[in-house]
This record gives sequence, structure tokens and C-alpha cells, in this order.
Amino acid sequence: MQGSEPRSDGQPRANHLCVLVHGLWGNPSHLSYLATALREKYYSEDLLHVLVAKRNSGSFTYDGIELGGERVAQEIEDKLEEIASSGQKFEKLSIVGYSLGGLVARYAIGLLYSKGWFDKLEPVNFTTFATPHLGVRTPLLGVHNHLWNVLGARTLSMSGRQLFTIDSFRDTGRPLLSVLADPDSIFIKALSRFRNRVLYANIVNDRSAVYYTTAISRIDPFTKPDAVKINYLKGYEPVILDADSPILPQEPQEPPTFYTRLTGSGQTLLTRIPVFTLLLVLIPIGSVVFLVNSGIQSVRSRQRIRLHEEGKTGIGLGGYRIPLIVNDVRSAVEGAFENMNAGQSQEYLPAGSEETASPTNVSFGARRSSMSARASSRAEVSQAGVDGSEKSLKISDSTTELTRTQSRQPEFPVLALTSEQFAMIEALDDVGFRKFPVFIHNVRHSHAAIIVRWPRKAFDEGRMVVRHWLEEEFEI
Repeated sequence: MQGSEPRSDGQPRANHLCVLVHGLWGNPSHLSYLATALREKYYSEDLLHVLVAKRNSGSFTYDGIELGGERVAQEIEDKLEEIASSGQKFEKLSIVGYSLGGLVARYAIGLLYSKGWFDKLEPVNFTTFATPHLGVRTPLLGVHNHLWNVLGARTLSMSGRQLFTIDSFRDTGRPLLSVLADPDSIFIKALSRFRNRVLYANIVNDRSAVYYTTAISRIDPFTKPDAVKINYLKGYEPVILDADSPILPQEPQEPPTFYTRLTGSGQTLLTRIPVFTLLLVLIPIGSVVFLVNSGIQSVRSRQRIRLHEEGKTGIGLGGYRIPLIVNDVRSAVEGAFENMNAGQSQEYLPAGSEETASPTNVSFGARRSSMSARASSRAEVSQAGVDGSEKSLKISDSTTELTRTQSRQPEFPVLALTSEQFAMIEALDDVGFRKFPVFIHNVRHSHAAIIVRWPRKAFDEGRMVVRHWLEEEFEI
């Protein structure tokens, strides 16, 4: 259909459907730049039809990942049926999720997969921008962990409970995010069907979703970006880091003198005093507004969820309440939350703990290297037969080179994640994502800048991120 003649009935000519899903408190306008960039790149409707999901906007995002996923899945099905009724059909499907929208998208594709759509459509691209794949729990230990991560979860209704992983999803007795990453679930089965899986993760100044969760990582090597040697991707400096080797070994340096450290600390404190003073005034006001609004929206959200469960919202639950595990049975408000969330500093597991010794927890870059080795091995073995000995030699050489690369990678402490989060990392890494760390320098709101959420000159670095995605990673 790539060379088809233009149609006069207003229906898409393209055979490839790309769905964009916005995040928490979001609306379709947040994805305007992404949608426009896609349409300009692929000649309006000639090659690609862009659907910006709109049924989960604003406070509706409080209603949980499950309900949001069902809304998006139905919106996609409605579009597919609308096109089919006009005598046309889509043959390819791509999904893009921003922030919470990435989790909603992962839920939606599981539903589509279970209903047989992936036998009719070829899943091509699955992309997330700043998506908290592991939730938004701050890695903390002890009482502080309990207070922030449990109380913070109460401010965003069902979505908050799911993002902080304190929910119990249906009859599984597990958090929804844990089920979403279960290797035997329809969600992982669906995700693995996509030809390309890519994520972009901010390394600094993302007040909504920090690096470890958006990059699906057990460590955060960028807590002090000046202390590491960043390796940028050629042609996309100084914004996008090399996915295969984002950090290079640091050259030995002389430690700063006591006087240098003392004067530096004094200057830092002086520059922060005005900011601290402003925050002392604004945060209490913003927090009160946020908490009042959260209470109102949580009540409304519970009412919507109840009506949804009763089948009174126009979504037929029978089509989506299916077995989830394949092997079973057969702004001011947003800013206040971001400021409170960003105020929690990360903690680390003690050396020698069970989690740091597990196979998931290897040095930085080694996990990606071992994944690449497994993928390479599978690809080579599948071609073996005519010249098996030569293939084996290629696998051995590849593994040896990867081992050398691992030995040069710097070590970083393991974050104090939960056992469920470590399991999520393992499962999602086994499926495989290309992970691009993003260093946005010019604004202190990188969560919005990464997708150019608003048409601001200061968000130009986000335009480079989108350009890289379209030119290097998105397959038409």
C-alpha cells in the first residue's frame, strides 16, 4: 500500500498504524510535537497513520494502569474496525508511550495480543520516553522507605498505588507492575513480538521518573554526572549517550585539596540559599493545593472505577477481563508531587547482600553485554547446520570481546530496590530494550523536555532526541 493513490473519502492511505499514549495528568496536546514529527517524516498519511490516544486524559489517568490500558486498547480496536469497514486495513502496528503512558501501552498491547490482533498486524516499534517501568518508589531503606513510599502512593488514587507497587492486582496477590513483567504473562508475550524495543531515559532533572526506573536499571551511575566520563553518541552530542557504552573509564585524577573542597561547598551553599528560601514558601502552599486536589480526584477516580467495573462506561469488560498469565488456568498539582518525589534521595544495598550477588546485578554495561551475547548466540545457532564450526567460532569471539568490555566498565553501588523490582529488571532485560540515556542540560524539567511537551526554545535538546528516534530507531 506504500505506493497507493490518494483517497478522497478521508480515510488513511497508510498500512502502518502508530499509537501515541500520554502520561499522568496528560492530554493529547502533550504529544503534539511527536505526532507532527512523525507525520512530517512519513509524508502525512502516505506511509504512517498516527493515532494520539485521547480517552485517558487529565484526571482519568488517576484510574489506574489497568483501566487506562483497557481504554487505549478499545480506542485502537475502534480505529482498526473503522478502517476495516471502509475496505482498508492496517498491516503494521507501532506503540509509543510517554511517562505513565508507557505502562498503559504495555498493558494495552497485552490485551490486543490476547485477542489475536498480533496475528493480523505485524508489531514493529515499541518505544517509551521517560516511562517508570519499575514504578516510582524511591530506593530507600528502613522507616523512611515506609513513610515516603506508602504515604506518597495515597496521593494518586489507583495509579499511585500501582506506581508505588503497594497494590494487590486482582486475584494475583501481586502488584500490577510485577504481573506486567511476568515472563509468562500476555504482556511480556506481546512485548517480545515487537521487532524494535527502544527506551529513552533522562539521566538528570527528571522530577517525575528518575533514571533507574526509566532505564530499567539496578544502578544509577549519573547521580553525579560530572564524576563520570560520559560517552555521547556521535552526531547527537551532547544530548544522547551511546546505548552500548554510555560511560567510559575515568582517567585517574588528583583529589581536590581541602581548601578547594571548602570553598566549593561554601559557594554552593550561598547559591542555593535563595532557592531554599523560595521553596520554603512555595512547597507548603503547593503541597496543600496538591493534597486537596488529590483527595477530590481520588474520590472521583473511585467513582469512575466503580462505574467501569459495573460496565457503565461504554467499555465491555468481557472482552478484556481475560487470563493475564498465559500458563494460568489453562502543573501546580503536578509540580508539587514532582518536588516531593524529587526531594527523596536514593539509598543503596550493602555490599554482599543477596540482591547484589544475584545474576541480575553485574557491573554497569555487563548486563547489556550478556543480553547481546545471548541474542547473538541465538541468532548464530539458528543459522547453524551448513557450517556449524564457523558459527561456534563467531559466538566464542563475540563473547570474548564482550567479556573484555565488561572488565573495563566502572562499578556502581546497587540501589535499594525491592525483590519485585529486581525480578522486573530481569524479565524486561530478557525481552530486550535498546536503552538510550539522555542528558538534557538547558532546563530543569527534563521530563517535559525529552518529548518537547510544549513548543519552547529551551526544549531544543528534546528535538534532538526525537530526531534520533525517527532517523535511527523507528522502522516504517
